[in-house]
Amino acid sequence: MSRVRVGKVEDLPEGFQSAVEVDGVSVLVVNYEGTYYALRNNCTHKDYPLLGGEVADGRITCEKHGGKFELATGKAKTLPAVKPVRIYKTEVEDGVVYVLPL
Repeated sequence: MSRVRVGKVEDLPEGFQSAVEVDGVSVLVVNYEGTYYALRNNCTHKDYPLLGGEVADGRITCEKHGGKFELATGKAKTLPAVKPVRIYKTEVEDGVVYVLPL
């Protein structure tokens, strides 16, 4: 199991977004309301990165066509997206945020 370092908590403030590689897959990390979420950086509708999408109400919006995905579950919440996005586990250890496969 590969655990990937994202960065120090103090460097990842509220609203922070970044992409890291986990086992060759681009994974989006978001700090939303003090919780770190990680999900595959790829909209299931048209293969477009989610990085940079608007985050609100616990969801991220794909900038390409407006599909919304729940940060906690990866579930698609609005059309045109219907398939969920794979989610990853986040861990905070000694003030450092990590991402790893579920």
